[in-house]
Amino acid sequence: MEYELLDAVFSPQDALLPGAPAIHGEKDGETARISRPQNNVVAEVHSELGNVEAGFAAADFIHENTYQTQRVQHVAMETHCSIAWVEPSDNPGEDRLMVRSSSQVPFLVRRTLARVFDLPEDRIRVVAGRVGGGFGGKQEVLTEDLVAMAALKLRRPVQVEFTRTEQFTSTTTRHPFTIKVKAGASNDGQLTAMQLDVVTNTGAYGNHAPGVMFHGCGESLAVYKCANKKVDAQAVYTNTVPAGAFRGYGLSQMIFAIESAIDELAVGIGMDPLDFRLKNMVRPGDHMLSTNPEPEEDVYYGSYGLDQCVALVRDALERGDKRYRDAGLDNFGPGWVTGVGSALSMIDTVPPRGHFAHTRLRLLPDGTFDAAVGTAEFGNGTTTVHAQLAATALATTASNVAVRQSDTDLVEHDTGAFGSAGTVVAGQATLLAAQELAVRIRTVAAAFAGAPEADCVLEDGAVRWGERVVPFTEVYDAAQQQGMELATEGRWGGTPRSVAFNVHGFRVAVNTGTGELRILQSVQAADAGVVVNPRQCRGQVEGGIAQALGVALYEEVRVNDAGKVTTDILRQYHIPSFADVPRSEVYFAKTNDQMGPLGAKSMSESPFNPWHPRWPTPSGTPPG
Repeated sequence: MEYELLDAVFSPQDALLPGAPAIHGEKDGETARISRPQNNVVAEVHSELGNVEAGFAAADFIHENTYQTQRVQHVAMETHCSIAWVEPSDNPGEDRLMVRSSSQVPFLVRRTLARVFDLPEDRIRVVAGRVGGGFGGKQEVLTEDLVAMAALKLRRPVQVEFTRTEQFTSTTTRHPFTIKVKAGASNDGQLTAMQLDVVTNTGAYGNHAPGVMFHGCGESLAVYKCANKKVDAQAVYTNTVPAGAFRGYGLSQMIFAIESAIDELAVGIGMDPLDFRLKNMVRPGDHMLSTNPEPEEDVYYGSYGLDQCVALVRDALERGDKRYRDAGLDNFGPGWVTGVGSALSMIDTVPPRGHFAHTRLRLLPDGTFDAAVGTAEFGNGTTTVHAQLAATALATTASNVAVRQSDTDLVEHDTGAFGSAGTVVAGQATLLAAQELAVRIRTVAAAFAGAPEADCVLEDGAVRWGERVVPFTEVYDAAQQQGMELATEGRWGGTPRSVAFNVHGFRVAVNTGTGELRILQSVQAADAGVVVNPRQCRGQVEGGIAQALGVALYEEVRVNDAGKVTTDILRQYHIPSFADVPRSEVYFAKTNDQMGPLGAKSMSESPFNPWHPRWPTPSGTPPG
């Protein structure tokens, strides 16, 4: 085999230069949905709200700087892996392709395989089972098509499991961002203008390039009230390892730059950074605006706890300061200084443009329940939450709800376990199915007992009417005698959407001579609505903190001048160990969301977002 060596380009800045090699220049932009393929631009947005020039003229202090974020790997415990085989049928042409995959999106995998191999979707079954971590990295079809092709050809089971090196070099990373920020404020603490010039590096392919760019430039800006906002952003192809979906989906990169600029503005006008945020952050009634003059039509303040989160973090930091002073630990000796930093974030609770979920729920002969859901479990705890949601509506315990999930034969469709949708979308479908099933159970029990349906209540695995108790087992038998199956379905389309908030605060000590860093205090407050499972939700926050610690201090996927990944084993790529991770205080705002199931909000991605931007400077004030 002979290869023709083509010119390559490895940085987005070089890729944007006139005459640079066009990586996908042969494609038609309109057909391929690429903004300017001849210029290596996958997607772009250019917008101005108000008049930033006038806003800067009105500013008493202006901060201007360029911020960069690096590539990082998801480093899920389980690497990408798929197994495929052909299940024969007695009827010619009805053999089925079976795929077991470590995927966050089994239904999207089925759709892709159907298109690639020209098969009807009902002749493909994809099962994800329990996935060993994802963080967005398992939203791509990277191994499923390979095993499917081989299984269809060989008619034998085929498995592909990536090594850790293949995970680093042959999957996807977080998008590197270069963000030029110019922001102005008046001496009374009012934001007057915010201007961003953003270039993202999507690597050789741009599956998620538009979404990451638009999302990154969304809530990171929309959380602040400012009459004058300007954004110029481009997602750019390079001949490097592709970038894809990663926890936060562009927000963590943008929040790093914007929150850094917010702190610099506060310091520049002599104002406490948290007070500056309180003065400028959105509140109910304020439009949440970023790149469009009108707010998203389906995003609302389902509940609001950002002010509580700021207060919780401020109070915790003040208590921490007193603890250290009382213990005589506020002075580490010569060369050591301490400082405090903070950051906030906002995220829409559901991805835009619809996110569909479907649940089937039925009562079993033994009085327990079977729940079939489409969303995948990959360490986010949704299996437990779905059992809890169903059990709450059915007046039973979670142990009496068996959850089967992430199998394309079980339900109609599920868009996937990403965008923090496991609870607020898929969970909503489960709750709706459970609420409908509770009504049907009460109806059957009332007829069986000869009682008014309005007087019947579900309680402790039974239906109670006065002193009369009808166990679910008897309700099941009564339904069977009527030729009725007590089964329901729930569907949810991901709209309307709410917003969730997180605030993080730090106290650190830094040795100005050696650069040694000690984390003295870490505290995060979250507005998660009604916390369905406090222990699991706390675990999500702590996990986001640990992952963000790695991004802030240790992790970087390095690419050399020839475009080759050089950090391709974990010995070269340090992820935080238990000893690296500080104890973090986690607090929850007390809110009840109008859109989420039982008042809950999403809390999978958001704890990662406000953590790593804000390291205090040695002077004791937050840095830029």
